[in-house]
Formats: sequence, structure tokens, C-alpha cells
Amino acid sequence: MENSGLGFPPLTVTVFVVLAAAALMIDLIAHRKDTPLSLKNAVLWSLFWLSIGLGFGVFLYVQHGAEIASLYITGYALEEVLSVDNLFVIMAIFSWFKIPEGYRHRVLYWGIIGAIVFRGIFVAIGTGLLALGPWVEIVFAIVVFWTAIMMLRAKHDSEEIEDYSHHPANRLVRHFFPVYPKLVGHHFLLSASEVRADLAEPENQGFVFQVKNGVHYATPLLLCTAVVELSDVMFAFDSVPAVIAVSREPLIVYSAMMFAVLGLRTLYFVLEALRGQLVHLEKAVVFLLFFVGFKLALNASEHLWHHGYEISASASLFVVLAALVVGILASFVFPEKEEQ
Repeated sequence: MENSGLGFPPLTVTVFVVLAAAALMIDLIAHRKDTPLSLKNAVLWSLFWLSIGLGFGVFLYVQHGAEIASLYITGYALEEVLSVDNLFVIMAIFSWFKIPEGYRHRVLYWGIIGAIVFRGIFVAIGTGLLALGPWVEIVFAIVVFWTAIMMLRAKHDSEEIEDYSHHPANRLVRHFFPVYPKLVGHHFLLSASEVRADLAEPENQGFVFQVKNGVHYATPLLLCTAVVELSDVMFAFDSVPAVIAVSREPLIVYSAMMFAVLGLRTLYFVLEALRGQLVHLEKAVVFLLFFVGFKLALNASEHLWHHGYEISASASLFVVLAALVVGILASFVFPEKEEQ
């Protein structure tokens, strides 16, 4: 069977591209309005995205067998679990910028688009670097181990919100645009006439802001989006090596990450509602990072010294799913005690 440049037949690549494009279109059309997403709708949409991701896994199983499908499902599940910590960071960003619930979906949409683009770039670079030899896997293992250690050392205080006023993304936007310090609908940028029109609103009487003609002004929504985008890029430095540890096939890695990322927007609203209950899920994330680092180091040592030990795709899938289930169950069985 003729293969494409991605190591898979043209049919597989075509199905992936069509399914991903259709999913993006559905998401864009379904969430045009700036209305908060209820927990019920968020759960239903999350199940829809889960069915899309698993559906592609079924297609891979039919076309390419159980091993390829297992590699994909493992990468998909790993990306979903590792994304939990990133979603908690996004919650803190929304709180600091005081973004209303109705506008968070819009910020997340552009954040997801950025995640899809940058992950594509990082996957291409990462899988290309692995061709240089097993020492690259060791570097990836060190990166993943370091991330896990930093997560263990971090002190997460839910009452303390990080100051994002000096965040590099915030400063970058301010370098190119002056900032109008008020939200005006879901606009990212405002023209001078739009700023004057907002200043003329009755509720803004007494608010002083100097407007210059021919200048576009960034709103807090654009600043927030920029911070979310850069935060996700930094997160991708950790998650991409983790998923590459599962498979070196670019299409497997990228499709697993993309279909997982597509469901993150609605998963955010589920996690936001359940944040107080899922108190041990982050421990599962840390455990999986150590597991992935160990798997990368084991693969590298096998290539260097041929000791014959490796972790199979099915074993990796079991570990990822088991860690996720244990983290969720432990959160409900051993809830965090409230301080008196």
C-alpha cells in the first residue's frame, strides 16, 4: 500500500484532515454566541469530543491494527491528562484579568487554535530530532523529569493569584498597542471611534481616557488571550516530548494531541465546576510525568546498550488510564479536608 510522506496511506491522512477540519467548523458554529456554558452542556460537548477522538482510534484499529490504535489512544489519553494542569493555570489567568464567563469560550477558542498550530510545529521538530540518536531521548527525559519535580515543589495556594501584569505576552501586546482598560463586548481591538463611543455610554461618565485618532487599542480580552497562548506554548515544551515517548510516528503523535486539544475548551468548564472535588488529579499528572520520563530513558538505554527491556504500547495505555482513574476516584474517596 502506497504511503504518504507521514508514513501512512493517503486515506488515513485524508480521514484525519477531514475529521479535524469538520470538528473545528462544528465548534466554531456551535459556540458563536457569548453565553456561559452550563456544566450539563460542557459534559455533553466533552462526550462529543471524546467520541470524535475515540472514533479516529477505531478507524486506525480497522485500517492498521491494534498496536497502532493502542499507540494513538495512549497518546490521546496522556495529552488529556497532562492538559489538566494547564487548564488550572488558565483558570487563574481568567481570574486575574476578570474575564466574564460568557467571553471565556472565545479566548479558549483562539487558545485552542494556537495550541493546534504550535503543537504541529513542535511535533515536527521533536520527531525530527529523535532521528539524531538516542541521546535526544535522554534530553527529552530530563525535560519531563524536571517538569514533574517542579510540579512537586510548587506550592499551589488557591487563594493566591499570580500577577500577570509583567507577563512577557502582556508586555509584548502593550509594545504594539496602547491598552483600553475596559472590556467592550468580545472585541480584542478597538478603533479610536469605538473607544469614544464606549466612553460616551452613561455608565462611563467620569471615566477619563485620552483617545488618539488612527490608533487601535487592545482590550483586556486580547491581553488575556496572549497570556493564555504563551502559557500553552510553554506547556507544549513538556507535553510534546511526553506524547513522543509513546510513538515516533508524526501522524500518530499529532492526531492524538490535536483531538485531545479540541476537547479542552469544553473540558475547561467541566474542570472549573469540579475543581474543588478533583483534589488528587494533579498527583496523577505528576506520576505520569515520572512514568513518561522513565519510558523515554528506558527507550534511550535500549538503543545504546540493547538490554532488551521496554514498555509496550498496551502497558503504557494501561498505566495512563489507571493513573487517571485512580486520581479521580481518590479525589472523591479521600476529599481534601476543609480548614476549620
